[in-house]
Amino acid sequence: MSASPDRPLVPEWLAVPRDVNALAAEVWPDAAHRDDRGEVVVGGVSASALRAQFGTPLYVLDEDGVRARAREVKAAFDAATARHGIHARVYYASKAFLSTEVVRWVTGEGLAVDVATGGELAVALAAGADPARLGLHGNNKSVAELERAIEIGVGSIVVDSLIEVERLAVISDRAGRRGESAQNVLIRVNTGVHAETHDFLATAHEDQKFGFSLAAAPAVAARIRELPSLRLVGLHCHIGSQIFGTAGFAESASRLADLYAELLAGGDLPVLNLGGGFGIAYTSVDEPTPIAQLAEGIVDAVARECEVRGVPLPNLAFEPGRAIVGRAGITLYEVGTVKPVVVSDELTRLYVSVDGGMSDNARPALYGAQYSARLAARVSDAAPALARVVGRHCESGDIVVDAEYLPGDVAPGDLLAVPATGAYCFSLASNYNYVPRPPVVAVSGGAARVIVRGETIEDLLARDLGVTGDVSASPLAASDRTPAPKESA
Repeated sequence: MSASPDRPLVPEWLAVPRDVNALAAEVWPDAAHRDDRGEVVVGGVSASALRAQFGTPLYVLDEDGVRARAREVKAAFDAATARHGIHARVYYASKAFLSTEVVRWVTGEGLAVDVATGGELAVALAAGADPARLGLHGNNKSVAELERAIEIGVGSIVVDSLIEVERLAVISDRAGRRGESAQNVLIRVNTGVHAETHDFLATAHEDQKFGFSLAAAPAVAARIRELPSLRLVGLHCHIGSQIFGTAGFAESASRLADLYAELLAGGDLPVLNLGGGFGIAYTSVDEPTPIAQLAEGIVDAVARECEVRGVPLPNLAFEPGRAIVGRAGITLYEVGTVKPVVVSDELTRLYVSVDGGMSDNARPALYGAQYSARLAARVSDAAPALARVVGRHCESGDIVVDAEYLPGDVAPGDLLAVPATGAYCFSLASNYNYVPRPPVVAVSGGAARVIVRGETIEDLLARDLGVTGDVSASPLAASDRTPAPKESA
């Protein structure tokens, strides 16, 4: 993150806003706005009403926004593939945000679901997802997870190592899955395309844990085709996350097409799964590629590569997660302290401490991710002040929003909202410093309901087998921060 020469320690991209109360449309949920009193309202429910009913920190998810985005993404890929006479399957990448309600929302809008562990598989099944429309990933699936996948008839399994191929073949054979009932598998391939993203988010380069190299994949395909309990149905690749533009996808498609054409000589290969990783806006300067443009560009690139090689265009699959749920979420915090810190002769920064932090949003600490913030329960005409929103944890890297302009009169008790937290915040949440994880509330049509219960200190102590006595008698046991949740607002 570079700084502006005339504003030391201020990121180049961060401009002083004309209106420090404005909500950037590309960052906030479609259902978010300020009402006549200046309050942020999402799904017809005000931020202060949400705090009064559910406490803070609080994950808030716009149900209508998730559903609308699922429909939009599916329609975009359906249209892009239909132009070439093929079909698309869109999987929701459940690692972005997973609960039974969200699974019901996305499957209700026609999406399949991608899971990577036995736990994620259990949630999808508990939500009533059709096992045939589930895809199972993972570089180290356990025997129990593979057995469960075979037992329930999971639609496809993406294999990640030769050991797993052999292991899965034995399990599938033991279950009587041979011939027409053989288990469908795809081979995870590293195309060598490096996404323009954080190193930990780029997943197609060779020196990492996922998949097979392009050179190794043909031998893997030959082995799978020798096994009567497995059916090779396709190739899978994923070049990374939070990607803007189509160039990386096009280059990856070109390399994958060479392998696809080679493998066709040994039998049908009806599916190419190009993964996901489509970016969203976290700040007002982010410019994610519109999903229709992404879909058209990626599908056209694959079609072009297949035409050049004289091979049939297969059906395509995609796995968006963040693109479905990211912008639909906000997190509400209460400000605890505000401290001006002189960092240079030219710069004073307000450190705004909130009642959450890296336990409910680990992405800034993990990836240096940038976020935005706004006062949520009022507007202010105070001059903008450079602020850093920080958490309550015993880490100097416990940063929620690294750099933002907030009203200079931000004060203890203010309600702060951080948008674009629908993806990977809840999923990566922890109990660091023994902080209970927040609840998740869905809003729609002026009503709010808890879809994932928040934890209490009593919940955390219940797992400690050395605890003696009645922990519920402690005034902090029920919760150190939230009132008892009600069903609607």
